[in-house]
Amino acid sequence: MKGKRVMRAIDFFCGGGGLTRGLLDAGIKVVAGVDSDESCRATYEFNNPGARFIAKDLRDVTLDELRGVTHSKSFKDMLFVGCAPCQPFSPHRRGEHKLQHGTILGEFGRIVGEAKPGLVLIENVPGILRVSGFSTFRRFVKSIETSGYDYTFDVLDAKYYGVPQARRRLVLIAALGLKATLPKPKFGPLLHPIRTVRQAISHFPSIEAGEAHPEIPNHCATSLTPLNLERLRHTPRDGGDRRSWPTHLRLDCHKGDHEGHTDVYGRMRWDAPAPTLTGRCHSLSNGRYGHPEQDRAISLREAAALQTFPDRYVFFGPNKHIAQQIGNAVPVRLAEEIGKHLRLIWGE
Repeated sequence: MKGKRVMRAIDFFCGGGGLTRGLLDAGIKVVAGVDSDESCRATYEFNNPGARFIAKDLRDVTLDELRGVTHSKSFKDMLFVGCAPCQPFSPHRRGEHKLQHGTILGEFGRIVGEAKPGLVLIENVPGILRVSGFSTFRRFVKSIETSGYDYTFDVLDAKYYGVPQARRRLVLIAALGLKATLPKPKFGPLLHPIRTVRQAISHFPSIEAGEAHPEIPNHCATSLTPLNLERLRHTPRDGGDRRSWPTHLRLDCHKGDHEGHTDVYGRMRWDAPAPTLTGRCHSLSNGRYGHPEQDRAISLREAAALQTFPDRYVFFGPNKHIAQQIGNAVPVRLAEEIGKHLRLIWGE
């Protein structure tokens, strides 16, 4: 496995390609991305030349198909990445989604067990660790143990790896015949200063709610109702939230002594990392996604910058779907740092 060979990878659940882009930037050749959502193809292939998009349910993916894509009989010199959809373990999802996710992660485990790639990477929300009993994640860990992998996992925060966003994620790395380790933080106390919202988005020109910039791709902001626009105008700049609204602007569920989640309708802070972005990161009512000073939610372009997508990375599709491509992605800079570390494990 050691030598001058370039590490190659297949990105399962690739979405719009955040993890693929980061691995490519780290010097890893991503040969393909697999995702059941055909509408991600245009974004993925436009921004990641050389990586083929395969629109397929993981349950239908076969080793023969993967051999055809990689032009190789063996996968021992390859990295398999499985960043399965995380919604089942988000605080807002329950019940019926768990079985679906179990099937997905289980299918990825099946492919790993059959193909025996040299390296395996998983990224997911920390909530996957809190599922009781012999959970899907624990079954996956047991399966890679049985297959002879050395592995390690922990919860990493993307802000410690150069991402201007507080984003805690479970990361697992497994290796055949090598010692698996995780990358160490490069940002934080006694290290490089943590990157901020200001550093990520202050260079974008001003736009209004409902406006799209004529020259900058995806620099468009969601429209606001007159009521929500008035609410935002009463929200203090640079980190303010709805607790500053006059009584007549408050939602019924927030009146009285009930404060609830104060992040919704809130503004980001210029000189701090952004809160965790989700697939609704362009919506003012779904988190602290208000621009620090302009009276609008952050634009799709700004959301992409907070996920460390380069400004040249163009997203295609309806705005709602683009927000999902952005918010559900692995931050590019985190993926790049993990990719560089995987190359060290590999011995390049």
